[in-house]
Amino acid sequence: MNYLYESADILNSPYEAFLFDTACEIFPIKPHWHYFVEIIYMIEGTSFVESNQKEYYVSEGDLILFHARDVHAIYAASSNPLKYLVLKFDINRLSINSSYTPKLSAILQFARKSEQADIVFPAHRLQNLPIRERFETCIREIDTKDYGYDVRIHGEISSLLIEMIRIWQADGLHIKELFSIGSETESSIQNITEYIDNHSNESLRVEELAAMCHMSYSHFAKCFKELYGRSCKDYIELIKIEKGEELLLFTDSSLSEISQETGFSDCSHFIKTFRKWKDITPGQYRLQQRRK
Repeated sequence: MNYLYESADILNSPYEAFLFDTACEIFPIKPHWHYFVEIIYMIEGTSFVESNQKEYYVSEGDLILFHARDVHAIYAASSNPLKYLVLKFDINRLSINSSYTPKLSAILQFARKSEQADIVFPAHRLQNLPIRERFETCIREIDTKDYGYDVRIHGEISSLLIEMIRIWQADGLHIKELFSIGSETESSIQNITEYIDNHSNESLRVEELAAMCHMSYSHFAKCFKELYGRSCKDYIELIKIEKGEELLLFTDSSLSEISQETGFSDCSHFIKTFRKWKDITPGQYRLQQRRK
């Protein structure tokens, strides 16, 4: 059996949501793995799923979660075509702003190792929960990319995961040991991106981020690139540019003000970096978008 790595640009596209119809797409889904979390919701047919050498049947109304790095495959359990909704996301980009609530990434890592956290959620356990609506909202938001779409997607996925975690808790998953008040300096390579997001308006040094993860610079740089496909320096630049894009689109702030808001040393540095990644100047980008 050939286990294949599925690459994804989780920096520029931390969320994906779509309808998969086996009558129109390449199928079956052969064994593969990836760094993002994947959740599928079956709306027509029954599938036979392999995940980490375990076998499952997923029918209409059922939900299944594939943890990051888990090898999995999807096949049809009958001759009838399948239709299912898909969510893919970088768990490290989801954060809960609470000093006493464990990070979603930490809970999923804990659940991955627990016998009380089955990856299949049968339809009868999901009754009265707006599962399909959450998927469809994410699909619409990604299609339109209107103002705040990423915030809405963040909310829908977080709410979906909370509903799943509560089912795990009812089945005996004890997450109390994960509850602890910690400082940002205790962050690991798995959640340092949250720190970068929250402090993107500051001057961030890779050496300092490595120290927060209790790693040497070289080891941190290697691990970060393996996980995100880019250097940490490039990641920081792109996060700043991503936020600069939003300010260009949805505010009338000057380039000088935007450069300060995104943590660049000066306006010329912001313009140079923006052009490096977008092949267009910030001013041209704003004008181009307003003409649409």
